[in-house]
Amino acid sequence: MSFVPHSPDEIGELIRDYPLAWVVSDDHDATLLPLVAECDADGRLVALVGHYPRRNPQVAAFERDPRALILFRGPEGYVSPRLVSNPTWGATWNYAALRIVATITFVPEETDDALRRLAAQLEPAGGWRPEQMGARFDELARHVVAFRARIASCEPQFKLGQDERAATFAEIVAGHTDAALVAAMLRNRPDDAS
Repeated sequence: MSFVPHSPDEIGELIRDYPLAWVVSDDHDATLLPLVAECDADGRLVALVGHYPRRNPQVAAFERDPRALILFRGPEGYVSPRLVSNPTWGATWNYAALRIVATITFVPEETDDALRRLAAQLEPAGGWRPEQMGARFDELARHVVAFRARIASCEPQFKLGQDERAATFAEIVAGHTDAALVAAMLRNRPDDAS
Protein backbone atom coordinates (compact mmCIF):
# COMPACT_ATOMS: atom_id res chain seq x y z
CA MET A 1 0.00 0.00 0.00
CA SER A 2 1.19 3.49 -0.84
CA PHE A 3 1.03 5.73 2.23
CA VAL A 4 0.22 9.04 0.59
CA PRO A 5 -1.97 11.86 1.89
CA HIS A 6 -5.67 11.74 1.10
CA SER A 7 -5.40 15.20 -0.51
CA PRO A 8 -2.55 17.54 -1.55
CA ASP A 9 -3.79 20.04 1.05
CA GLU A 10 -2.59 17.66 3.78
CA ILE A 11 1.05 18.52 2.97
CA GLY A 12 0.57 22.25 3.52
CA GLU A 13 -1.51 21.57 6.61
CA LEU A 14 1.22 19.35 8.10
CA ILE A 15 3.77 22.13 7.59
CA ARG A 16 1.42 24.72 9.09
CA ASP A 17 0.67 22.56 12.14
CA TYR A 18 4.22 21.16 12.57
CA PRO A 19 6.48 23.87 11.08
CA LEU A 20 9.75 22.82 12.74
CA ALA A 21 11.90 20.94 10.21
CA TRP A 22 15.44 19.66 9.88
CA VAL A 23 17.17 21.53 7.05
CA VAL A 24 20.20 19.50 5.91
CA SER A 25 22.95 20.81 3.65
CA ASP A 26 25.13 18.77 1.31
CA ASP A 27 27.90 18.64 3.96
CA HIS A 28 25.42 16.84 6.28
CA ASP A 29 25.15 19.79 8.64
CA ALA A 30 21.59 20.24 9.91
CA THR A 31 19.59 22.96 11.63
CA LEU A 32 16.06 22.86 13.05
CA LEU A 33 14.07 25.77 11.62
CA PRO A 34 10.38 26.75 11.59
CA LEU A 35 9.20 27.12 7.98
CA VAL A 36 6.19 28.55 6.16
CA ALA A 37 4.67 26.69 3.20
CA GLU A 38 3.93 28.40 -0.09
CA CYS A 39 1.33 26.48 -2.10
CA ASP A 40 -0.14 27.01 -5.56
CA ALA A 41 -3.84 27.51 -6.28
CA ASP A 42 -4.38 23.72 -6.21
CA GLY A 43 -2.84 23.41 -2.73
CA ARG A 44 0.40 21.85 -3.99
CA LEU A 45 3.59 22.79 -2.16
CA VAL A 46 5.93 24.90 -4.34
CA ALA A 47 8.30 26.51 -1.82
CA LEU A 48 9.18 26.95 1.83
CA VAL A 49 10.15 30.25 3.44
CA GLY A 50 12.36 30.56 6.50
CA HIS A 51 15.30 32.41 7.94
CA TYR A 52 18.78 31.59 9.18
CA PRO A 53 20.95 33.40 11.68
CA ARG A 54 23.59 34.99 9.44
CA ARG A 55 26.34 33.39 11.57
CA ASN A 56 25.03 29.85 10.98
CA PRO A 57 27.64 27.92 8.93
CA GLN A 58 24.87 26.57 6.70
CA VAL A 59 24.44 30.02 5.15
CA ALA A 60 27.88 29.70 3.55
CA ALA A 61 27.25 26.02 2.76
CA PHE A 62 24.03 26.82 0.87
CA GLU A 63 25.70 29.69 -0.96
CA ARG A 64 28.24 27.14 -2.26
CA ASP A 65 25.69 24.40 -2.95
CA PRO A 66 21.99 25.32 -2.70
CA ARG A 67 20.67 21.74 -2.57
CA ALA A 68 18.87 20.91 0.67
CA LEU A 69 17.11 17.99 2.26
CA ILE A 70 14.22 19.15 4.46
CA LEU A 71 12.51 16.75 6.88
CA PHE A 72 9.18 17.37 8.60
CA ARG A 73 7.52 15.12 11.15
CA GLY A 74 3.82 15.56 11.82
CA PRO A 75 1.49 13.65 14.11
CA GLU A 76 2.93 10.29 15.11
CA GLY A 77 2.59 7.67 17.79
CA TYR A 78 2.78 4.10 18.91
CA VAL A 79 -0.32 1.96 18.31
CA SER A 80 -0.57 -0.77 20.92
CA PRO A 81 -2.20 -4.17 20.34
CA ARG A 82 -4.14 -3.42 23.53
CA LEU A 83 -6.38 -1.16 21.42
CA VAL A 84 -7.68 -3.94 19.19
CA SER A 85 -9.64 -7.12 19.84
CA ASN A 86 -7.70 -9.27 17.35
CA PRO A 87 -5.11 -11.19 19.45
CA THR A 88 -2.86 -11.78 16.41
CA TRP A 89 -2.59 -8.09 15.48
CA GLY A 90 0.92 -6.65 15.96
CA ALA A 91 2.03 -3.30 17.31
CA THR A 92 2.83 -0.52 14.86
CA TRP A 93 3.78 3.13 14.66
CA ASN A 94 1.56 5.53 12.75
CA TYR A 95 2.97 8.79 11.44
CA ALA A 96 2.86 11.56 8.88
CA ALA A 97 6.19 12.86 7.57
CA LEU A 98 7.66 14.72 4.60
CA ARG A 99 11.00 14.26 2.86
CA ILE A 100 11.64 17.28 0.65
CA VAL A 101 14.51 18.03 -1.71
CA ALA A 102 14.77 21.74 -2.47
CA THR A 103 17.04 24.47 -3.77
CA ILE A 104 17.69 27.28 -1.30
CA THR A 105 18.03 30.88 -2.40
CA PHE A 106 18.75 33.61 0.13
CA VAL A 107 16.44 36.60 -0.23
CA PRO A 108 17.67 39.25 2.22
CA GLU A 109 15.20 41.79 0.84
CA GLU A 110 12.37 39.53 2.10
CA THR A 111 13.69 39.04 5.65
CA ASP A 112 11.22 41.43 7.28
CA ASP A 113 8.29 39.84 5.44
CA ALA A 114 9.49 36.29 6.23
CA LEU A 115 9.68 37.05 9.95
CA ARG A 116 6.22 38.62 9.94
CA ARG A 117 4.72 35.70 7.99
CA LEU A 118 6.14 33.20 10.46
CA ALA A 119 4.82 35.17 13.42
CA ALA A 120 1.38 35.41 11.77
CA GLN A 121 1.37 31.63 11.21
CA LEU A 122 2.39 30.79 14.77
CA GLU A 123 0.39 33.36 16.71
CA PRO A 124 -3.39 33.12 17.11
CA ALA A 125 -5.50 35.87 15.58
CA GLY A 126 -5.13 38.96 17.74
CA GLY A 127 -1.96 37.53 19.33
CA TRP A 128 1.55 38.94 19.52
CA ARG A 129 2.86 40.90 16.54
CA PRO A 130 6.46 41.81 15.71
CA GLU A 131 5.53 45.53 15.79
CA GLN A 132 5.20 45.18 19.55
CA MET A 133 9.00 44.84 19.76
CA GLY A 134 9.48 48.39 18.51
CA ALA A 135 13.03 49.22 17.33
CA ARG A 136 14.34 45.92 18.72
CA PHE A 137 12.64 44.04 15.84
CA ASP A 138 14.79 45.84 13.24
CA GLU A 139 17.92 45.32 15.35
CA LEU A 140 17.34 41.56 15.62
CA ALA A 141 16.24 41.23 11.97
CA ARG A 142 19.67 42.48 10.85
CA HIS A 143 21.19 39.29 12.28
CA VAL A 144 19.10 36.90 10.16
CA VAL A 145 18.59 36.32 6.47
CA ALA A 146 15.46 34.98 4.78
CA PHE A 147 15.52 32.16 2.28
CA ARG A 148 13.13 30.51 -0.12
CA ALA A 149 13.47 26.78 -0.70
CA ARG A 150 12.05 25.85 -4.12
CA ILE A 151 10.68 22.32 -4.08
CA ALA A 152 12.39 19.84 -6.40
CA SER A 153 10.63 16.82 -4.92
CA CYS A 154 8.32 16.08 -2.03
CA GLU A 155 7.88 12.54 -0.74
CA PRO A 156 5.07 12.36 1.79
CA GLN A 157 4.74 9.31 4.02
CA PHE A 158 1.36 9.26 5.71
CA LYS A 159 1.22 5.83 7.38
CA LEU A 160 -2.01 6.35 9.26
CA GLY A 161 -3.78 3.00 9.36
CA GLN A 162 -4.98 3.07 5.75
CA ASP A 163 -4.15 -0.64 5.46
CA GLU A 164 -6.13 -1.69 8.54
CA ARG A 165 -9.42 -3.55 8.30
CA ALA A 166 -12.37 -1.27 9.04
CA ALA A 167 -13.12 -2.90 12.42
CA THR A 168 -9.50 -2.69 13.56
CA PHE A 169 -9.22 0.92 12.36
CA ALA A 170 -12.38 1.82 14.29
CA GLU A 171 -10.97 0.25 17.47
CA ILE A 172 -7.70 2.14 17.12
CA VAL A 173 -9.31 5.56 16.63
CA ALA A 174 -11.79 4.91 19.44
CA GLY A 175 -9.07 3.97 21.92
CA HIS A 176 -6.00 6.01 20.98
CA THR A 177 -5.34 8.94 23.30
CA ASP A 178 -3.48 11.20 20.83
CA ALA A 179 -6.18 13.43 19.35
CA ALA A 180 -3.91 14.87 16.62
CA LEU A 181 -2.90 11.40 15.43
CA VAL A 182 -6.51 10.19 15.46
CA ALA A 183 -7.64 13.25 13.47
CA ALA A 184 -4.91 12.62 10.87
CA MET A 185 -5.91 8.96 10.65
CA LEU A 186 -9.56 9.87 10.08
CA ARG A 187 -8.68 12.48 7.41
CA ASN A 188 -6.55 9.99 5.50
CA ARG A 189 -8.83 6.95 5.64
CA PRO A 190 -9.99 6.03 2.15
CA ASP A 191 -13.79 6.14 1.89
CA ASP A 192 -13.92 2.62 0.48
CA ALA A 193 -11.50 1.00 2.97
CA SER A 194 -12.56 -2.38 4.19
